[in-house]
Amino acid sequence: MVLSLCVILFLAFHLLPGMKSSMINLNNNGYDGIVIAINPSVPEDEKLIQNIKEMVSEASTYLFHATKRRLYFRNVSILIPMTWKSKPEYLMPKQESYDQADVIVANPYLKYGDDPYTLQYGQCGEKGQYIHFTPNFLLTNNLPIYGSRGRVFVHEWAHLRWGIFDEYNVDRPFYISRRNTIEATRCSTHITGINVVFKECQGGSCITRPCRRDSLTGLYEAKCTFIPEKSQTAKDSIMFMQSLNSVTEFCTAETHNTEAPNLQNKMCNGRSTWDVIMDSDDFRKASSITETDLPLRPTFSLLKAKQRVVCLVLDKSGSMDSEDRLFRMNQAVELYLIQIIEKGSLVGMVTFESFATIQNYLTKITDENAYKEIMAKLPQAAGGGTSICKGLTEGFQAIIHSNQSTSGSEIVLLTDGEDDQISSCFEKVKQSGAIIHTIALGPSAAKELETLSNMTGGYRFYANKDINGLIDAFSRISTRSGSITQQAIQLESKALTITGKKWINGTVPVDSTVGNDTFFVVTWTIQKPEILLQDPKGTRYKTSDFKEDKLNIRSARLRIPGIAETGTWTYHLLNKDAKSQVLTVTMTTRARSPTTLPVIATAHMSQSTTHYPSPVIVYAQVTQGFLPILGINVTAIIESEDGHQVILELWDNGAGADTVKNDGIYSRYFTDFHGNGRYSLKVHAQAKKNTARLSLRQQQNKALYTPGYVENGKIILNPPRPEVKDDMAEAEVEDFSRLTSGESFTVSGAPPAGSHTHVFPPGKIKDLEATVKGDQIQLSWTAPGKVLDKGKANSYIIRISKHFQDLQEDFDNATLVNTSSLTPKEAGSMEVFEFKPEPFKIENGTKIYIAIQATHGANLTSEVSNIAQAILFIPPQESSVPDLGTKNSATSLAILGLAVVL
Repeated sequence: MVLSLCVILFLAFHLLPGMKSSMINLNNNGYDGIVIAINPSVPEDEKLIQNIKEMVSEASTYLFHATKRRLYFRNVSILIPMTWKSKPEYLMPKQESYDQADVIVANPYLKYGDDPYTLQYGQCGEKGQYIHFTPNFLLTNNLPIYGSRGRVFVHEWAHLRWGIFDEYNVDRPFYISRRNTIEATRCSTHITGINVVFKECQGGSCITRPCRRDSLTGLYEAKCTFIPEKSQTAKDSIMFMQSLNSVTEFCTAETHNTEAPNLQNKMCNGRSTWDVIMDSDDFRKASSITETDLPLRPTFSLLKAKQRVVCLVLDKSGSMDSEDRLFRMNQAVELYLIQIIEKGSLVGMVTFESFATIQNYLTKITDENAYKEIMAKLPQAAGGGTSICKGLTEGFQAIIHSNQSTSGSEIVLLTDGEDDQISSCFEKVKQSGAIIHTIALGPSAAKELETLSNMTGGYRFYANKDINGLIDAFSRISTRSGSITQQAIQLESKALTITGKKWINGTVPVDSTVGNDTFFVVTWTIQKPEILLQDPKGTRYKTSDFKEDKLNIRSARLRIPGIAETGTWTYHLLNKDAKSQVLTVTMTTRARSPTTLPVIATAHMSQSTTHYPSPVIVYAQVTQGFLPILGINVTAIIESEDGHQVILELWDNGAGADTVKNDGIYSRYFTDFHGNGRYSLKVHAQAKKNTARLSLRQQQNKALYTPGYVENGKIILNPPRPEVKDDMAEAEVEDFSRLTSGESFTVSGAPPAGSHTHVFPPGKIKDLEATVKGDQIQLSWTAPGKVLDKGKANSYIIRISKHFQDLQEDFDNATLVNTSSLTPKEAGSMEVFEFKPEPFKIENGTKIYIAIQATHGANLTSEVSNIAQAILFIPPQESSVPDLGTKNSATSLAILGLAVVL
């Protein structure tokens, strides 16, 4: 029975997203379980709720017709923050939370930023993380700019649910087509408009002139803007400009513009948005509905977030006696109670072996006495068997007995033991409405643990050899309410093996976004060390300043008085014992003030389960508010069940596993599997030597801000979009350190450690660019690795053609370029290569397409790269080109030194 259950679970959860536990379910063509959550910092406004309802209701009908009568929104929950007043119609949430919501309503970090967008950084067809609407967008009339809010919602839903991308490109708004015409980057090309430069604007009117070509690129000058006609006949595409009344469909294979240099073509290999949507799980489940009378208007539930309730359910069975597990658990729980759980939360505790005992009913964490009361009941001895269901049942009782509902409450379940009866309480767990976070300790923990997390929207963690693994897991289980300033933040977590009678030194930077409620903790395995901690101004804290727990948990803690000083903190530890011992250092803090948004790091894998040889991707996001932080060192530490660690540097370079360069999402493929089972993930983000920058640019994957329309031959402008000037696009960020745990993931089908064969090819090159230099073509790209984005490829295959389709459809038969002088560099390096495009003669109007593959041996070859285009053009004397979409729009062009990515 257990074996068949594991097989079913593997199939069910094989492609679960790694970060979000969305509750969306598709039943009989209708979406249920959509959660729209309002941030606690948003002022109470009844109109906000009303406008959300109207937006989703309109979107439901628009979506139904856009999906050719297949899909609509049926049930939606709106999560009201605790900061709003209670009302009789507000219900209690179950697993719904702000952090796991599909749509969030939150203020932008800066004054410019009301563009609706979707946080989406996965591969083509992979779900996004969430949609972000600002209150201002929902409360003001944006109809001329974005179209109706319902249309915008469908545009963003397509990003979130089906993993498709935008068909415009604000960085490359124009390109040269195969017909040698300048075209606006769009889909479909049936959308018409004009191209103008606004010379001077006063009041509501502007003086315009035709766009001129740039003498270097041959494209239109930087200030050239495409203004669409208000009246169109084109029905597609929603992913280009949903604001046009005629647009009601996605681009299909027949209408898709494969040449446009947009993210959809880059990420989906030139496939149309409709093609990707049709491949989604949703469309496999849904066929067109023939009935005419349909209940397309959604049902809404209003839920109000409640006070945080957490019950710790801790294993004290006999196996917890080995490898210091009981000690490590108690150290981690102590840290959780004192440093992580938010003040005002209700916390209870249950311990279990073959039976379970309620040690503490819910206690409100208000001061030191409250958590001491719980800590006094931590188990001091291990023994007995393992009954997880009995532990959970008593956990529910501890909550109910304290006059709280299990619905929306959280249980933190920690166990190291096997239990073949765990499935017997799955139904009870579902009915409880509780969120269950699981921590698997050691390689023998029950294999079905993750099922509890997955079915309830909880976190799942794994800790084994890493002595700080438990502390790191508990540190990640903070409030899910969206109150970022209340969350505990890890600055450091380090295990240090120190030989007898030796000192060891280290530093931790404390930046100006944090410093409140700051703790420095040291643990040891044999004897308490000598501790010396110094703040940036020279104030010293000695061993005697650290509090040692009376329960012999082998930990000493210092709470920094007031607000911790900004700058570099230095610590010195002396192992006073003659033997080597392991010391750990942990530093946690919170936001400096309720109005200071701290720098936050989060991490997750692309999938929660993978079957070898499918690679997985490590993602880390580093932000302040909603703004990405660039130019930092981000390192992932991945540990397998046998304790083998892999250290990966993550990149934000737009190559390999990374979708967009400089978006604050750091990514890397993980292929170094070391056997089957659970793997843990930890990420360290560091800003050093003043290299970090805060990006103030707008997010990707957003509804396009339409500058205006042409109506009856006259340009009608929308208000200008608030822009970030180039010299203010980035702000300096001081040095900082963040440490975070990602959720665990499970590997199956992997060969035993050390017996791997080479199965992964080099990664696809996604940023190939080409320029003409005299009679040579110069190429540049980011080097892939021998294994996806690691190591060095063996060689490159470069092919050229005068026809785009030759490379797209028949790469192997295109003209081969001699690359004998080209030696691949290390993955992530910039490659530059020049060649003479024989047998083609370069003359005025010559247009050449180029693509490239990387190889690793005879049988492992990367996918074909993006197709770059190089054109030689001797500019004519005229200063402008006729408008796009007019009868003259086929004017022939060719460009000197053009760089275009298609």
